[in-house]
Amino acid sequence: MSSIFSRIVAREIPAHIVAEDENFLAFLDINPLVQGHTLVIPKQEMDYIFDLDDEVLAGLHIFAKKVARAIEAVVTCERIGVTVIGLEVPHAHVHLIPINAVNDMNFGKEKLSLGKEDLMEVAEKIKAAFTLAK
Repeated sequence: MSSIFSRIVAREIPAHIVAEDENFLAFLDINPLVQGHTLVIPKQEMDYIFDLDDEVLAGLHIFAKKVARAIEAVVTCERIGVTVIGLEVPHAHVHLIPINAVNDMNFGKEKLSLGKEDLMEVAEKIKAAFTLAK
């Protein structure tokens, strides 16, 4: 059975996509910790990030770095935090989270409730920053 992320890659369900290439996809988390919280995934379906082959794992992080720079250009923050949890969706993914304090990455805190328009607006800004940086 395909994960929800594989269904996003296949465009079977919508997502606020901010960056894409032939191997990777980045989109906004619909239950973000902070505005700009983005998920970066390999298009290849693999549950556990450390089961990815070395080339794909390295490529995922290089792609995530480019996405992080685009987020920094749009969201005011000290830096972009990176975390891999991998329990919530059975598809390898990296969380990129704009942070100003360590607690900004606390997954136990209440998530933001952003409207579709808010998500669309920040997604378009990040996408534009990503495209300009290429």
